[in-house]
Amino acid sequence: MDILRIAGIALLSVVAVLIVKQHRSEIAMMIGISASVVILLLVIQQIAGILDAFADIAENTGLESALYGSILRIIGIGYITEFTANICDDAGAKSIADKVLLAGKVIILVLALPILLGLIEIVSSIINLA
Repeated sequence: MDILRIAGIALLSVVAVLIVKQHRSEIAMMIGISASVVILLLVIQQIAGILDAFADIAENTGLESALYGSILRIIGIGYITEFTANICDDAGAKSIADKVLLAGKVIILVLALPILLGLIEIVSSIINLA
């Protein structure tokens, strides 16, 4: 199971960070970032499967490729934002982490606006037919 490997890496990294942090906080931060990257690399294969599933859904439903792309970008921005903010927070830069989260939310809203407008248009056309 991949989650057991990921949990093992995470727990070993946390222990290493706690031990090293007392003497060399900059090295402890690098251990934490390295563990995060390793875990992310372990998840990449799973992400490819998710992308394939989304492609199948788009193909089977006739979903516009632009809409499909927007949804994937929104999901990607959410994950990247969370990942980056957590690294900033772990490094003690809470203020920067908060700004990264705000920026991610604004960008997601900008990308989601055309989708929302399309939904409103569909609902209003259904209401006008009734």
